[in-house]
Amino acid sequence: MATEVLESAKTGAKGVNMFSAAADRVKEEQLMPDERKFRGGPLNVVHAYWLAGMSCDGCSVSAVGATAPPVEDLLMGVIPGVPKVVLHHPVLSIEAGHHFVRNFEMAEKNELGAPYVVIMEGSVADERIAAKTGGYWVALGAEKIDENRSRPIPTAEWLKRLAPGAAAVIAIGTCATWGGIPSATGNPTGSMSVMDFLGKDYRSSYGLPVINIPGCPPIGDNFTETVAAVLLFLQGIGPLPEFDDLGRPAWLFNDTVHTKCVRGGFYEEGQFAKNYGDRECLVEVGCWGPVVQCNITSRGFINHVGGCMNTGGICIGCTMPSFPDGFTPFYKKPPGANISSAGSKVLGGFMRPLRRITMKFMNREARWTDERHIPSGWGHGEKPGAVSQMLHQVYVRYQGLGSKRKWRPK
Repeated sequence: MATEVLESAKTGAKGVNMFSAAADRVKEEQLMPDERKFRGGPLNVVHAYWLAGMSCDGCSVSAVGATAPPVEDLLMGVIPGVPKVVLHHPVLSIEAGHHFVRNFEMAEKNELGAPYVVIMEGSVADERIAAKTGGYWVALGAEKIDENRSRPIPTAEWLKRLAPGAAAVIAIGTCATWGGIPSATGNPTGSMSVMDFLGKDYRSSYGLPVINIPGCPPIGDNFTETVAAVLLFLQGIGPLPEFDDLGRPAWLFNDTVHTKCVRGGFYEEGQFAKNYGDRECLVEVGCWGPVVQCNITSRGFINHVGGCMNTGGICIGCTMPSFPDGFTPFYKKPPGANISSAGSKVLGGFMRPLRRITMKFMNREARWTDERHIPSGWGHGEKPGAVSQMLHQVYVRYQGLGSKRKWRPK
């Protein structure tokens, strides 16, 4: 995937087949020679235009809670090699009203003198549905129709206007990456992901497809780390980050929740929670961790602390394209668990007793094989039975094969 994208980045944009002819003309205007000199750096400033679609704003909250790197470091330009980011956010920006919207107009008209990225939070609603009744789903700013009238500018329209000239388009959160909850079965808005809205042939002005950072909400560090890596690539310093076939940062989303789950060992030994609050594996009370690609268990949520399974919650698959419909009903054992957990119980029922035997012997100092040398009351454990001693002797002899260890516990 990375090789294909890199080749695309070398050749530049390939168009957006869903856009109108007017949008294509805008794209050509934005790719003026004075902007092409930024391709591959050096860059002092990169503008970031944050668009909010069908969203709860949870992605914004997660992003500002990031610590590795924090948003402040990106905005101040203190990370070596990473250009300063000028953020145009509908909530966090100082400007308001027309002064705020003017920033977006400048990007559309190629008046910035610097490259920009588009960050989309929330799914993209089908504004044609709302237009039938003279309304709109989500809008940002307004533009004049004539001297007496103006109209709201739908966020989807801003995305259509800005995407062709953007150095990169980044979808943050599951609503933007896959459609999420607003696109669930029965929704009235026709919501879709950024990827679906822009189409399969979309490439940014730097040749990049849509970059997807899922999560409901996403881990803030996943977002800022990816942004920093992409900016280093645009700067011409770092390599193109590795993405999977769905545009996710591969180094963050290759492994499943289960792979590094703090409760994964219980699964292996066939021990499963029966109630919420139990310490064992949560698969049988509704956790989808074994099939969900997410790094929440290893990274935590904020400052490497927290995370669903780390704090007793189950995984409901919020980073996956089929969320939420594919994972409902929540808090019910996944169908696959009937087979997989049954197998774990069989294996675990055999392995746990053997490990307990080894554990019992490994909790004894070498001198304690002679019970006269046990130093205190703490050392008086139950004496292993004959079967346990025989199994452990076999274990130790196998452990010592090929080595020069002379000691063998009695």
